[in-house]
Amino acid sequence: METVIGFIVAMSIPSGICGFLFWQLKRDIEKREKQKELHDKNIEELMRMVMDTGRANYVLAHATARAIQRIPDAQCNGDMTAALEEAARIQKKEQDFLISQGVHLTFGSD
Repeated sequence: METVIGFIVAMSIPSGICGFLFWQLKRDIEKREKQKELHDKNIEELMRMVMDTGRANYVLAHATARAIQRIPDAQCNGDMTAALEEAARIQKKEQDFLISQGVHLTFGSD
């Protein structure tokens, strides 16, 4: 009987150690997954901020170009028209890319 108990105890020690090591490994993996999720969330938020900044710059530049076009003595209407067309082309390209990635944003026509 003592040999059976001794055998069970001898087998339970390595099993306990392995169980503890696997539990520790699982805990480390879960911790890294949480850190990665937070990192991905922060990157997504940063990208949204960058996109918002780009959109704000576009709106400001568009409004400025339209205002300059209205000045009768301004002799840059050809340049402004070309710049506005280029900005519209870039905006369309950006919008197509975002839609292809599953991001659906509404860009107003300025």
